[in-house]
Amino acid sequence: MTPFRPLARAGLIAAALALTGQAAHAQEEGAAARGPDIGLAGSYLAARAAVISGDHAEAAEYFERALLSDPGNPTLIGNAVFANAALGRFDRAAALAEDMPADAQGQELVDLVRFVEWIRLDEMERAAAAMAEGRGAGPFIDGLASGWIALGEGDMTEAVRTFQSLADDRVLSQLGWLHLALAQAAVGDFERANEILSGDQIGPINQTERVIAARAEILVQLDRRGDALDLLDGFTQRVPDPALLELQARIGAGAEGPYAFVTDASEGLAEVFFTVAVALGNDVPSTLPLIYAQAATEIDPEHYDAAMLAATLLFEAEQNDLAAAAFETVPEGADQYVEAQMGRAEAIEEMGDIEAATAVLADLAAARPDLASVLAAYGDMLRRGEQCGMAIDAYTDALDLVDTTQPRYWFVYYARGICNHREDNWDAAEDDLRQALVLNPEQPQVLNYLGYSLVEQRRNLDEALDMIERAVAARPDSGYIVDSLGWVFYRLGRYDEAVEPMERAAELLPTDPIINDHLGDVYWMVGREREARFQWERALSFDPEPEDAERIRRKLDLGLDRVLQEEESVGETQ
Repeated sequence: MTPFRPLARAGLIAAALALTGQAAHAQEEGAAARGPDIGLAGSYLAARAAVISGDHAEAAEYFERALLSDPGNPTLIGNAVFANAALGRFDRAAALAEDMPADAQGQELVDLVRFVEWIRLDEMERAAAAMAEGRGAGPFIDGLASGWIALGEGDMTEAVRTFQSLADDRVLSQLGWLHLALAQAAVGDFERANEILSGDQIGPINQTERVIAARAEILVQLDRRGDALDLLDGFTQRVPDPALLELQARIGAGAEGPYAFVTDASEGLAEVFFTVAVALGNDVPSTLPLIYAQAATEIDPEHYDAAMLAATLLFEAEQNDLAAAAFETVPEGADQYVEAQMGRAEAIEEMGDIEAATAVLADLAAARPDLASVLAAYGDMLRRGEQCGMAIDAYTDALDLVDTTQPRYWFVYYARGICNHREDNWDAAEDDLRQALVLNPEQPQVLNYLGYSLVEQRRNLDEALDMIERAVAARPDSGYIVDSLGWVFYRLGRYDEAVEPMERAAELLPTDPIINDHLGDVYWMVGREREARFQWERALSFDPEPEDAERIRRKLDLGLDRVLQEEESVGETQ
């Protein structure tokens, strides 16, 4: 589920950077104050390498090893705390933080870790006292957290005052309104909560998947089940989010029970960390949003949107083993389970095990044959694994479930078209590719694929040229598409016109064997035979497919004219 994402303005980002600055200092310091001695050099260097690569698990392991040789070293403690927090190991991070000297740099991160642990242990008074002393989780967390702690103490008046003051702040307005609405719903004032989330009172509020889910549950509590279904249907028609589809099915079946979105102060505090993590997005170093997402799941282990966010951030940081493990924490039965399994499969594929990734999606497709998104993802994985026959079946099953007039399904037709082409069923492939263009007429990938295929078949060359020129206009920096333009000129016998786009394609993708081979052919046809041979030699150096390599060697031995004559004579005899 794509979570609530308010605009993260300058003040919010500045506050975030104030915290990440000390974390970055902890990660980038070349040595501790008194320097690592020879006994811890190996662990320290291994930890530094892990930090540079973004591997939080190895960083945590090696910084803690280094601490065995140099206990009390504040730089090593700060790094170990940081790495464990990024992994969601807040109990371990808090234990390490106990050894941090009071006058050392990095206290902000120590305060954050302690704050999370106090909330997890339901020690709200200690958390409130820390905020009062300026030792909470940070200025933009603390304001929202104060409101939820007030609610937990039974002081709803103070909670409303706190959230309202944040709603009136230009930087934190959307966060303030969101948490005010969730607080109202937590105490049973569903009318007021819906009034805020619908935008009727404050004007437009971001109607993202998470806000839609909250509103739907609130509408059910107001005995407006039909309105809840209409709200969900209107959204899922545009964005078929698996978690919202699960919620929609439950509400439609009359099974949705008591309000359960955010029901108490602890869950509200988890939501604070989650929504701030999302608000920061990519505007600050990715580890801070990751730590906040992990904090949300530490406080509320059933906050599966936070688990999804943490897994996604790990995946984006190319920590695929950690991402796969994080996706797997979302249990079967959770609304986010389907999306989590799809993410897990993608992470496993990135780890190089496409067979295991395909097995994950095969199981998911067998369990949920009613979800087009699952079947399409399964088809994509099969296609990437060169199992196009099975992929065609998966794509067809997906298309059978949806309104195929909707433009967003162009990619399914395009992908099925590629598979039909690979299975030597060109008629079906062309039908799919043309249908993809009906749904998305200027899609450059489709224009290029269909145009290039027509060129290779030497059919409809004028139409192919028009398609490829449109594709180049949309993606002028795509070497493959620019190569297609040069190649269609070549096929049309317009060799002089082919030179410029083919040279540009070779500049864009200088190590691609096919593009270098094509450039050699074009050079040969305009009389630049020495340059042609140079390009063919370059193409061979980039490990082309065996069949292509053999043809290039024949061109080097005989020249392109002779090779074309031989190929033409073979074609006439077949």
